[in-house]
Amino acid sequence: MISLADLQRRIEAGELSPDDAVAQSHAAIEAREKDIRAFVRHDKSAKAQTAGPLRGIAVGIKDIIDTANMPTEMGSEIYRGWQPRADAPVVMMLKRAGATIIGKTTTTAFASRDPTPTLNPHNPGHTPGGSSSGSAAAVGAGMIPLALGTQTGGSVIRPAAYCGAAAIKPSFRMLPTVGVKCYSWALDTVGLFGARAEDLARGLLGMTGRTEFAGIAPAKSPRIGVVRQEFAEAVEPAAEEGLLAAIKAAEKAGASVQSIDLPEAVKEAWRIHPIIQDFEAHRALAWEFDERHDEIAPMLRASLDETVGLTPKEYDDARRIARRGRRELGELFEGFDVLLTYSAPGTAPAKELASTGSPRYNRLWTLMGNPCVNVPTMKVGGLPIGVQVIARFGNDPGALAAAWFLENALARSG
Repeated sequence: MISLADLQRRIEAGELSPDDAVAQSHAAIEAREKDIRAFVRHDKSAKAQTAGPLRGIAVGIKDIIDTANMPTEMGSEIYRGWQPRADAPVVMMLKRAGATIIGKTTTTAFASRDPTPTLNPHNPGHTPGGSSSGSAAAVGAGMIPLALGTQTGGSVIRPAAYCGAAAIKPSFRMLPTVGVKCYSWALDTVGLFGARAEDLARGLLGMTGRTEFAGIAPAKSPRIGVVRQEFAEAVEPAAEEGLLAAIKAAEKAGASVQSIDLPEAVKEAWRIHPIIQDFEAHRALAWEFDERHDEIAPMLRASLDETVGLTPKEYDDARRIARRGRRELGELFEGFDVLLTYSAPGTAPAKELASTGSPRYNRLWTLMGNPCVNVPTMKVGGLPIGVQVIARFGNDPGALAAAWFLENALARSG
């Protein structure tokens, strides 16, 4: 993979020009795209900017995020050729920081569940995950150092795990979702893919200008609470193997690690995530559902048809449960710096299964709004496994510092 931090250090030292850095990504896309199919559009004319902290950094944008110079088709025939007038704010944040928007990456239809043509960079017979399929695959394949995705259930953390990339789903609303096709306004979150935790921190620093992302270093002896989320059904042996490897490495590196049970209100919040998501999706996609129903992708259309009867009362009750869950989860962090759990139920499913995988180990944390970071741990059968680091709401730097600690611990453990 291409490290954003390494590129920045070389550019700042005068060892690499921004133009040459972007040219590396153009060349990598030309070499690998035909095998991965991560992009719906590659802007071959995209050039490096000369100023800004992210100068020389090529970025892929998930194709539900508006771009003024490229269509935004949202993975749907309904929006084939749709051209926004303006860039989404998150795209402008990148451009103002000097980044180069090199292309649009594939997305499942409206960031839902119907698989894209994108292939897993570690094994083309397997899915890269979704809905941020192209962003995860492009970074995991070493085509670009940074990409934007979105998560409503598990669409950043899970594909990152499947593709062996680092990724962060930041605290809810840290990054604006204006100009991003809405699926669920209480859940939709813009996230970043990179090679390592340090790359994610530098990407967020450049985008947001938040000084708390400057100078992040690996955490020292973090207090880690392990949550296996038994209520989310069983995992494959590979996922448990990855979690155990992370626990062993963390303990050996000096972390305090303790298995814990989540409060009942938090468990109940996991159950009601789909109610909030599906109720809001019916409003967010009302025009498409009423006016272009038969053109909606099959799996999404079936889901919308099945959940059309959700009531405002069910939605309001679910929101109250979510609020209780957030309150009790906040109290849990009094005793821990971060939580650790699975990033996905196992390795990436085979493409023939026509599935991007299950978000059941991600959806709770999306609903709670906490920052989550995927840390690649190992490969099982040639496919990556990751673990998920979760910090208190608003403590995104802490999540990244703990993830960096875990990366180093895993590297030392071999």
